Amino acid sequence: MRTRAPLSLIALTAGAALLAGCQATPSDSAAGTPDADATARGEALGDGHGAIAGARELAEPALHLTSIGTDGAVHHLDLIDEQSEVLGDVAAADTLDSEGRFLFAGRDGEVSIIDSGVWTWNHIDHFHYYEAPARILGEVTGSGTPRTVASDLGVGVFFDDDDRGGEAVLLDFDALKEGDIVESFRLALDAPGSFVVPIPAGALIADAASGEIRRVDVSGSELDTTPCIEPAGSIATNVGVVIGCADGAVLAVSDAAGTTLERIPYPEGGPSRALSFANREGRPTVAGRTGSSAFWLLDTRERSWTAYDAGEPIVRVTAVDDADETVVALAADGSVIVISGATGERLARTQPLVAASLADPVLAPGVDLVADQRRTYLNGPREHALFELDPADGGRVARTFPTDHAPALFTETGR
Repeated sequence: MRTRAPLSLIALTAGAALLAGCQATPSDSAAGTPDADATARGEALGDGHGAIAGARELAEPALHLTSIGTDGAVHHLDLIDEQSEVLGDVAAADTLDSEGRFLFAGRDGEVSIIDSGVWTWNHIDHFHYYEAPARILGEVTGSGTPRTVASDLGVGVFFDDDDRGGEAVLLDFDALKEGDIVESFRLALDAPGSFVVPIPAGALIADAASGEIRRVDVSGSELDTTPCIEPAGSIATNVGVVIGCADGAVLAVSDAAGTTLERIPYPEGGPSRALSFANREGRPTVAGRTGSSAFWLLDTRERSWTAYDAGEPIVRVTAVDDADETVVALAADGSVIVISGATGERLARTQPLVAASLADPVLAPGVDLVADQRRTYLNGPREHALFELDPADGGRVARTFPTDHAPALFTETGR
């Protein structure tokens, strides 16, 4: 059995500064209406507002489905005009993570970073939308299999190597927004199965060997710890950052005074623990997949768990967390199920959409559900298609986008 290993500093670059918040002015509109001339010139507008040099502000989000083919080609589908373009090529990837703008495509020994060039800036009571040239920024390398956690708080990578230990990396997110790959810290950690979760002014390192979460600052210096046996799954909500543990979850809530770690235990008599979490980005309620027909809903605002059973094995589940508390799940036969998050009642079920993809042991891990405010998206690598579903209309397939590639991995960008 492994014992807790000390954090040792391998490399340290400049620490990441928190992105300064902007203040609303009476001229700000709900859509962040840009100055027409400045927009045409592609100038960054306002007093911050999430803009960068060379970006132009838009009146509405530039939503895209960005996918990576089995050959590593990166495809970018515009959901407004339905036109697709190839952004470039990376090495074939096994995993894909995103916070809505950047894509992190992982494979043994490295993570490729792709800037989709479209993003949304949350200005608390409204949003600003931007577009800039898309580009492939480069790679973060390490020894072992990478596990990436990305949110609007930053990006953490853990390179898992049983023979040489692991490396925990926190990227400087502000530098990434400017097109530069800069590491805030890189730490040696002999703890296979661990992962790094960004929080304001630092990170949480879920240490699978010691069974604890270590809170560190942007230099990697340890601040404190809290128990977390068998950590698995993490997600950022508008309340705080969640890390799953064998007996429940740890919620990291940050404010001007710092970060507090709270425990949310599972209620007695429920199904097995959640292995991963998914929801509509930023919402307080998240769905936890268990690996069976059961799933959990974790309300981070109420600090409460609710268990439901879909009635059949499910392989993906995500909380849309809309006014109707909708949950969308992907059944093991490739059908999509719409479930009430308030009652657990099954509201709708489609015909199998991605049965062939789920039957393929190579492609199946990449099949995923991504939810936004109005639609849910699903990729079919074997079907050579991307599906847009309307959960509010009985799970209706609103649009099907045929692809000339196998979309082995995908996400929605511009959100």
